[in-house]
Amino acid sequence: MRNTSYSSNYAYEQPAPRPILSGKLLLLSLFLPIAGYAQTARQVTGKVLDGTGTGLPGVTVLVPGTTTGTSTGPDGGFQLQVPANATKLSFSFVGYATQQVDITGKDAVSVTLKDDAQALGDVVVVGYGTARKEDLTGAISTLGTKDFNKGTFTSPDQLLQGRTSGVQLTQNSGQPGGASTIKIRGNSAVTGTGQPLYVVDGVPLDGRSARPGSSTAFGDSPDSNPLNFLNPADIESLTVLKDASATAIYGSRAAYGVVLITTKRGKVGDPRLDIGVSGGFSNIMRRIKVLNADQYRQALTYYGAPASNDRGLSNDALGAILQTGAIQNYNAALSGGGDNGRYRLSLGYLDQKGIVKKSGFQKFSANLATNLKFLESKRLGVDVNITASQTREQLAPITNNGDFRGSLIGQALQWNPTDSLYSANGQPVSRLGSSVINPVAMSQYTNDNARVSTALASISPYYKFTDWLEYRALLAINYSTGIRRTSFDQRLNISDYQQVGYAAVGTTELQTQQMTHTLNFNKKLGADFNLNAVLGYEYTKFNYAGTNISGRGPVSANGTPIGFGTYGLDYTNYLQFSNPSGRNISSFADPVTELQSFLGRAILNYKDRYLLTATLRRDGSTKFGANYRYGYFPSLSAAWDISQEGFLKDKFASLNQLKLRVGYGRTGNQEFPAGSSRDQFVFLAGGQGTGQLTNRNDDLKWQADQQYNAGIDVALFNNRLTLTADYFNKRTTDLLYPNIPGFPAAPGGSSVIWNNLSDALIVNKGVELQLGVNAIDNEKVGLNFNANVTFIKNEVSGLPATQIIQTGTLSGQGLSGVTIETIQNGQPLNSFILRQDPGLNPSTGLYNDFGPAGYAGKPNPTATAGLSATVRYAKLSLTTNFNGVFGNQIYNNTFNSVLNVSQIRSGKNIALAEYQSGIKESLSNAVTPSTRYLESGSFVKLANVTLSYALGDLGKAFKGASIYAIGQNLFVITKYRGFDPEVNTNKAFGVVPSAGIDYTGFPTARTFTFGINFSL
Repeated sequence: MRNTSYSSNYAYEQPAPRPILSGKLLLLSLFLPIAGYAQTARQVTGKVLDGTGTGLPGVTVLVPGTTTGTSTGPDGGFQLQVPANATKLSFSFVGYATQQVDITGKDAVSVTLKDDAQALGDVVVVGYGTARKEDLTGAISTLGTKDFNKGTFTSPDQLLQGRTSGVQLTQNSGQPGGASTIKIRGNSAVTGTGQPLYVVDGVPLDGRSARPGSSTAFGDSPDSNPLNFLNPADIESLTVLKDASATAIYGSRAAYGVVLITTKRGKVGDPRLDIGVSGGFSNIMRRIKVLNADQYRQALTYYGAPASNDRGLSNDALGAILQTGAIQNYNAALSGGGDNGRYRLSLGYLDQKGIVKKSGFQKFSANLATNLKFLESKRLGVDVNITASQTREQLAPITNNGDFRGSLIGQALQWNPTDSLYSANGQPVSRLGSSVINPVAMSQYTNDNARVSTALASISPYYKFTDWLEYRALLAINYSTGIRRTSFDQRLNISDYQQVGYAAVGTTELQTQQMTHTLNFNKKLGADFNLNAVLGYEYTKFNYAGTNISGRGPVSANGTPIGFGTYGLDYTNYLQFSNPSGRNISSFADPVTELQSFLGRAILNYKDRYLLTATLRRDGSTKFGANYRYGYFPSLSAAWDISQEGFLKDKFASLNQLKLRVGYGRTGNQEFPAGSSRDQFVFLAGGQGTGQLTNRNDDLKWQADQQYNAGIDVALFNNRLTLTADYFNKRTTDLLYPNIPGFPAAPGGSSVIWNNLSDALIVNKGVELQLGVNAIDNEKVGLNFNANVTFIKNEVSGLPATQIIQTGTLSGQGLSGVTIETIQNGQPLNSFILRQDPGLNPSTGLYNDFGPAGYAGKPNPTATAGLSATVRYAKLSLTTNFNGVFGNQIYNNTFNSVLNVSQIRSGKNIALAEYQSGIKESLSNAVTPSTRYLESGSFVKLANVTLSYALGDLGKAFKGASIYAIGQNLFVITKYRGFDPEVNTNKAFGVVPSAGIDYTGFPTARTFTFGINFSL
């Protein structure tokens, strides 16, 4: 009863327990799923970094397919509860490509986000727009900052040497800031430079440098690089358009390929200051072996040369003009912004001393890039880019075509090692009346300085009508002005200038104006069809002008030299003191050239496997004759991504891509002097009237290039193994060439007539292979390789049977007016035409009889190659880059004219190899061009080794710090006897370029650089 009563009382007196119990059950029912989730969830922590190792705040971290997510903190760190069955995390941030990371079996991850696909990643920059990588049908190579060559560079073209197939880059000389020669898929230039078209942030460059040339009694100096105004540290990507299906969008300027240069942009986030500081030094990489003093004395006896040539001393003339070149390089970039505006402002300073005394390169650079958006919809925007720089070059007196007196390097190689370099008073020896010039005196008594100021500015407003339709305008101006001051001291024993001196000042102005309008359409039309199209109009105007004044020092009324004197000023500062009768004043202004273009491109994608690209450009140029002002440049290419087909996709999970590509296109070349299609006249010096320079040709048109391309792209094992292979056949017709009754045109006499060689044909065909292997890639260890090789064949046909175009001039005593290269049917371009080396008669040391001259070889390689490898362990990484050239020949003009054995008779030095040849050569042998001096140009060079260590964050101030050491041009393996087989001295004949001739050029430097990068 008690229990019953108790129960009854409980039920009656405590009516609330039922609801209370129900509430507990409710809470329990709510808690159980949470408890269940806790039992099936796990925590993942990690850190998100940018490419420099700096933590990225505000990055969105999500479990794909869910709403579970978080964002990174100020240092880039995060922690997130994820379902136990979650296998991936997605990381996204404005300005960076979205990335997914596998978290299977992991509770901690470290993620490095890659830069936004504006330049690389899934989207690449192509002409007048962008395209997805998988939509590309042409032969295009894109390099980003991680792919670039590392080291101290004065221009961005050097970043890609040896890094991509089909591209051969040759440093023309070791002069800091010197020009490079770039050949994309072979050489087809009969006139002009044959260089690709460079496009910087959508602005095509003129391709010329505003540094004034210098022509003295010693010849012409090597060219300056037209890309020197750009700071390599500001470059985000380099895209090389190689086949005509990719380059045809640039029409009449794209025959030699196109290189698209994209500069860095700001990224959304708090203000960030990136700083890079480096320093280093350079020495000569490789010396030409000449006789030392003891060997020279022995050689005098051996050859029976005058004993008086032994001056009793021991000197190293080449060493006396060389130095250890110090390097300083500083870069700072401030960037940041929000969704409505991003900015990046960078400043740079480079000071690189050359390895030859009184040579060097300085550059002050600044770059501003802003991206602004307006309106609530953010559909209106404007991009502004301004690049400004000033370069200052100190140029050693080294020329392309010095006469028998040579230029500085030739003088040093020839100098008698037993002779004195300095007199008793410590001044360089300079023997007036002697044609033998002391290289120390040449260096000390010569001044040559150039300054070039450049501004490239563009503004690009745009409006997005919809997410898939955008109008964009581009207004740009590229202005460059240069001044050059050259002087020779009157104490130098140059017959033209001794006791009077010489001074010259040259100025140039180079200006390009551009206006471009484009309409971009990029939309998915239906479930399986996408169209990416662009229509555009472009107008470009080119101006080029310059002046020059030069003079010798004054003389008295009776002709006695007075000279400029020694007042402590450079002679160029008081040219008014020069002799009026020896003063020269000249100026020029090229005819203004205008280019008007209409262009269009459509990229069709069906089911991400069938791709078609068509382009058409119509160019109208005032350079062409009246009957051929406009040209049409079409292209068509297609691709089939077989890996997307079900019959492969399901069966071969390791196959990421298998794409077949074919393409055809036509491009042009208008690289010939402005006004060549018109009657042009020049003013003759001294008020002697005018002379005709060119005759009018209304039928002059662009040089045409047709190119066929077939390629395959393969990617395996989650893109860890990639292979790209291309076959190309490039046919160049309508060659531009001045048919000349007596070239060069004599003032007042016969004139040049530019024509098209309509039946002539140059064929470059070959195969390109590019291989990438990402063997190991985890948080602690990485190992990857990249290799490329190009095989190419070149041939000329269709020229009139009697027409042989000469080029390849030789320089030096006994070689005046000699040419050794030709362009003629059935042979490669710039073939060497030489007498076969008959050998020496062992009894007399005289040459055996020379036979007639004939084809002896070619300067164009049959293969080029590059290899890079990167090994990473924890925070330490090592990268090596090799490049090589094979199957070409180099004519050693230096050995032929400067270091031949006959020089010892007149008291000059000779090559050690000639002395040790095994046959006592007669000193009476003539200086004869022959295959004796035609050498193999094949080489393999260790171009770059980079060792870096990622320090990471140092305290709260320094973020993503890293230190590095870099070696450039460490060694070269070659049989060539010159300084470096990577050489291309300009030995053009008139307007016809040469190739593969070496003549006493500026030696190549071996450079070591040490630096640190960090962010604030």
